[in-house]
Amino acid sequence: MLDQIHLLAAVTVLGVLEQAYFFLQVIYARRAFGISPPKISGPPEFERIFRAQVNSSEYFPIFLALLWQAGLFFHQGLAAALGLLYLCSRYCYFTGYKASSSERLAPIYFSTGVLWVLVAVAALGLSHFFLAHYTGLNVVRLLTV
Repeated sequence: MLDQIHLLAAVTVLGVLEQAYFFLQVIYARRAFGISPPKISGPPEFERIFRAQVNSSEYFPIFLALLWQAGLFFHQGLAAALGLLYLCSRYCYFTGYKASSSERLAPIYFSTGVLWVLVAVAALGLSHFFLAHYTGLNVVRLLTV
């Protein structure tokens, strides 16, 4: 069983570490700009870092759910590769947003596209599972005959 989920687990750990890095960046920015919690406003430089972290945190549960569904029901390797692409694009989003609000656009569009691909892959995998499990129809076997 573990050989069927090890790549998903590794990408999950990398994602958690990335989130921790984003959290730390907010802590460092709070110290640098003298902004104590619970304040969330300040200079634009702080607000961009804060928003980048919050936006990334909001999408993280969606990413994890799709990563695991795509990996379990379609293909672990493809899901893990898409997961790495997503994490890289989120990092680019964070660093871009930190520099300038306009620098966040290309990475956010790319990461959203990766999420949509994960949705499609998960939906295909789940559809195949339900068809095979409940109707006995194996689409993959039909396509390869």
